[in-house]
Amino acid sequence: MKNTFLYLLLILSSVQSKAQGLNLETCLRMADTANITVRNAQLDIEINDRNRSAYLSARLPQLAYSGDYKYNAIIPGQVVPGAFFGGAPGTFATVQFGVPYNISNTFQLTQILFNPQLEYGLAALRINEEIVNVQQKLTSQDVKYQVATTFFNLQAVSKQLKFVQSNLSNMEKLISNMEALVGQGMVIQTEADKLKISKMTLFNTSESLKATRDQLETLLKILIGMDPATKIDLTADEMVEKSILVDNSAINLPELELIATQQKMNLEEHKGNNMAYLPNISFYAAYNYNYNMKPADNFRVGIEGAFVGLRVDWKLFDGLEKYHKQKVNLLNAEKLANQKELATKQLELKAANAKRQIQVQTNALALSKEQLKLAQNVYDQSVAKLELGTISSNDLITADNGLQQAQTNVVAAYIQLRIAEIEYLRSIGSIQ
Repeated sequence: MKNTFLYLLLILSSVQSKAQGLNLETCLRMADTANITVRNAQLDIEINDRNRSAYLSARLPQLAYSGDYKYNAIIPGQVVPGAFFGGAPGTFATVQFGVPYNISNTFQLTQILFNPQLEYGLAALRINEEIVNVQQKLTSQDVKYQVATTFFNLQAVSKQLKFVQSNLSNMEKLISNMEALVGQGMVIQTEADKLKISKMTLFNTSESLKATRDQLETLLKILIGMDPATKIDLTADEMVEKSILVDNSAINLPELELIATQQKMNLEEHKGNNMAYLPNISFYAAYNYNYNMKPADNFRVGIEGAFVGLRVDWKLFDGLEKYHKQKVNLLNAEKLANQKELATKQLELKAANAKRQIQVQTNALALSKEQLKLAQNVYDQSVAKLELGTISSNDLITADNGLQQAQTNVVAAYIQLRIAEIEYLRSIGSIQ
């Protein structure tokens, strides 16, 4: 209920600030409360809590009732020596015990006094609680990574689409001017047709980008728990360097936390295998009331019974089962130690590579921006020269292709920078 209320507040706040649109921070917060994968990870935590509560109930007294109604159509007999009744030695007689009707009611109380496996199970559930909490962190980081990459890919596609639509608008103006020159007989129709071909190419690129944008928007809505039919307005992410990096000292490594908790579980299993050598001790008490009837003789009698006891179950030899389990446990301990060492090195390498890529892509983005300025100047000059008739449409198309390539390079450098930043934050577990 609390999560639902928080989600509604986020939706209302996003509606109220629609002019500003959804930013990355808002999307990440919404994913934390509304994403189905994250919610399932939270449910795993609740399930473990419930399992532990259910397991704890084994420590409480257990009360059982059993009732039995029996009609002896043929009363069973028992062979006894004849001498028991004063008969000749070596002879036997059949004696029937019981009555036709028997009603039995039994209440039994059982209380575990000592059960080493129960203690191990409770300890394992406590450690498993840590495991599911760490897994929830990992799930949250993975989902936030998907949200962030989708958000920035959507930003990149939107920026590319703006470039293409601007180019398309400029091309339409050029075609209009060229048609006027054709009408005046100053240029031939072929020159205008070349520009029309470029326009069709730009139009197809625009439609393709729109389809990609719609797909990314739908994916983002699903990731942040919104209805795919709902319209969203994202804030524009200006193409600036290192804008999403947070405090680099905030390092959280849930991958290593997970291995550490698995090592704790392995150690607890080792203790549990040792405790399996100990006996189980339980107290029990029972009360029984047995009512016997023989209507033919008008015989009716109730017999009470009660007892208390102490039960000990102790497996003295198990065929070396626990011995081999301990060997497996030691092998798993060594395996986990190797995994931790490898994961530590991999995470350090991943963080270092991502950090280097941030600097590389920062420089690439700055260079791409400079190239875009130059390509824009070349294109503007080509347009002016075409209108003066000093160059052909081929030269303009070449300049236009150069401009489009420069625009694409800027967008590509931008998204690569954002991906490098997200990769770095993910490598230190700090996507907030």
